[in-house]
Amino acid sequence: MTGPEPAGPEVAGPERAGPEPAGPEPAGVEPAGVEPVPIRVLLVDDQSLVRAGFLMVIDSQADLTVVGEATDGLDGVRQAAALRPDLVVMDVRMPLLDGIEATRRVVALEPAPKVVVLTTFDLDENALAAIRAGASAFLLKDARPEEMLAALRTVHAGDAVIAPSTTRRLLEHLAPALDRRAASAVATLTDREREVLVAMARGWSNGEIAERLVVAEGTIKTHVGHILAKLSARDRVQAVVVAYEAGLVRPGQ
Repeated sequence: MTGPEPAGPEVAGPERAGPEPAGPEPAGVEPAGVEPVPIRVLLVDDQSLVRAGFLMVIDSQADLTVVGEATDGLDGVRQAAALRPDLVVMDVRMPLLDGIEATRRVVALEPAPKVVVLTTFDLDENALAAIRAGASAFLLKDARPEEMLAALRTVHAGDAVIAPSTTRRLLEHLAPALDRRAASAVATLTDREREVLVAMARGWSNGEIAERLVVAEGTIKTHVGHILAKLSARDRVQAVVVAYEAGLVRPGQ
């Protein structure tokens, strides 16, 4: 394979004159000629046609693969524990165990896969409950294939943006009531961290926030890490939920 290797994580160390001696690839860098490992997806939905449609679309992508299917929440939790997928696409309304409790159990696994909640309604209070339980986004069942694929990649990226646009609409239309605990948690943030959290709630990426605040993107990543730690949030979506619960961000802003 010719040309420059893809950029990997920066590793501190002295510069060397001349070519590097042969040795093992640095951690996090794919060796030359090795294909990246696809994002592993588990589908949990009691509707076979929905699963079949998602399976067809996902498996058509080189960077995504379906590793399992479950027809109810309880089986979904079992398969998530056994298969260790990167992402779980979870229906809300299912027999035996609903998607809300199933999400709560899945995100408690170690390591925890990220959960994308499926719903048939754009404004579904159950979907918001699933997000509070630990889901990282929600997705409409009638979403276009390209929207679904973009949502899965976005959630897997983790720090790219808050979530698909439908998740932001859900939070805006079903904004949680003010919560004193959330307000207390937000009060521990610095002025700059609150500014970054508001920008996160608007769906801006780290790069976009850095550009608007005229700082380095690495600085924003550091702020985001501090925000997640102070709010006890597992990802950006959970942090944004806390921002809404605290009244830091309100619908229409």
